[in-house]
Amino acid sequence: MDLRLQSATSSLTTHSSDMASRLTKPLQKAEADGHGFSSALENALRSVSAAQNNSSHLQKEVQLENPSVSLEETMVAMQKAQIGFQATLHVRNRLVQAYTDVMNMQV
Repeated sequence: MDLRLQSATSSLTTHSSDMASRLTKPLQKAEADGHGFSSALENALRSVSAAQNNSSHLQKEVQLENPSVSLEETMVAMQKAQIGFQATLHVRNRLVQAYTDVMNMQV
């Protein structure tokens, strides 16, 4: 009877490791193709950074009284950069909270 139990648990362990590898392969493939969460987050951060750089550039041009740059365009760019930064902060706070929740779980 003891042998059955060991063979059943060893096959269960083998089956669970096979299942884990089958579940993680699509995630690894998505990451390699650039469709994963980290690549989406990286693209979003690059976009927010570009919006902030554009806003900063337009502010400098307005201060230098460049006639081709309007104050309205600059204000809209500043608001876009601010909204993007606030959204990034919210995502970061949610990720930190999720990490904290997972780390505080009892096993």
